[in-house]
Amino acid sequence: MIKKKEVLNYHIGGKTAITVTKPCKTQKDLSLAYTPGVAEPCLEIAKNPLLSYKYTNKSNLVAVISDGSAVLGLGDLGGLASKAVMEGKAVLFKKFANIDAFDIELSVNKIEEIISVCKAIAPTFGGINLEDIKAPKCFEIEDKLKEMLDIPVMHDDQHGTAIITTAAIINALEITGKNIKDLKIVILGAGAAAVACGKMYKELGAKNILMIDSKGVITKNRKDLPKHKEEFAINCDCESLKDAMQNADIFLGLSGANLVTKDMIKSMNEKPIVFALANPIPEIYPQDVFEVKPNAIVATGRSDFPNQVNNVLGFPFIFRGALDVKASHITNNMKMAAANALAKLAKEPIPQDVLEAYNLKNLEFGKDYIIPKPFDKRVLYYVAPAVAKAAIEDGVARVKEFDLNGYINSLKELSKNL
Repeated sequence: MIKKKEVLNYHIGGKTAITVTKPCKTQKDLSLAYTPGVAEPCLEIAKNPLLSYKYTNKSNLVAVISDGSAVLGLGDLGGLASKAVMEGKAVLFKKFANIDAFDIELSVNKIEEIISVCKAIAPTFGGINLEDIKAPKCFEIEDKLKEMLDIPVMHDDQHGTAIITTAAIINALEITGKNIKDLKIVILGAGAAAVACGKMYKELGAKNILMIDSKGVITKNRKDLPKHKEEFAINCDCESLKDAMQNADIFLGLSGANLVTKDMIKSMNEKPIVFALANPIPEIYPQDVFEVKPNAIVATGRSDFPNQVNNVLGFPFIFRGALDVKASHITNNMKMAAANALAKLAKEPIPQDVLEAYNLKNLEFGKDYIIPKPFDKRVLYYVAPAVAKAAIEDGVARVKEFDLNGYINSLKELSKNL
């Protein structure tokens, strides 16, 4: 366990800095970097805006933007208090995918204000990562920005969890021999991540999803449901979590600590898939699941249990692939491509350096290993190329020529230095 003093000492002075990438030691260097030489790329970009990707850092720069309204599990702390988290996100972008990121914390929190700020600063960046913005406003902000802007915009709290858990489900289904079309899925929580997960599971083929918020199962009998919950309103007599868990096949928890009992797990079908992702205390601990369902497949959000669902498996590599083909948007096909790439990688033999990073002697595909480990460097050259390829297929990429094999090889080289 890390101690408070250790954490605070780590954060002193912040966690990121700006580095100059070109020589600036002589008068000539200064003339090239700034006036008068800089006028030349300015004029070129004015004639062709896409040249900004060539002559500036736009092609490798992401904005991490938050109003601090939903900071981790801490709630609405405001923009300034969220800065340490957003800096941390920038660290992960750089460490895992060599993407430069500026953290931008906002002092405004109305939907229109956030959209206006993001739109105004968008020319600087190759992509925007929205972070820790509470539901339901996060849905409208992302949707409006995707309509307005010609750079990728992704609210990671939504889509990151959806992508990683979809990869985990793909492999869990293979292990259990189940078909998602036939399964009953219970989602505890109805916030940004839960809604995005539900939508992605539908794309995967799910037909029977019960979503539960603080008032119970979301049914069509409920009045005045917000727009993001209406899609998951069903005709159902059950009202409570206990009722919903009867004969369920998949449970996804994005809620709070200790909300699921062993009796609820016991009432599920055999070989249940249980993703209890509340942090730091899950809805139910893995050992309690296994006590009543030894054949279950379990994932949590914690690093001290197998199958950690960690968004760092997604966002750095999704943006890497999107940036490298100058994508204008992140499409559903790109997100699903990322999930499939993660699922595929989990079936590959584990390199020694990954085993050493986690102090393991052996690890292989199975119920205790259904998604890759975050420090597996191969994630970069599995996920980013899949995303880039999907962007080209969807017509949102702006590169004229794309050599997929060459791109994969370049990412393999990059991974050696990360």
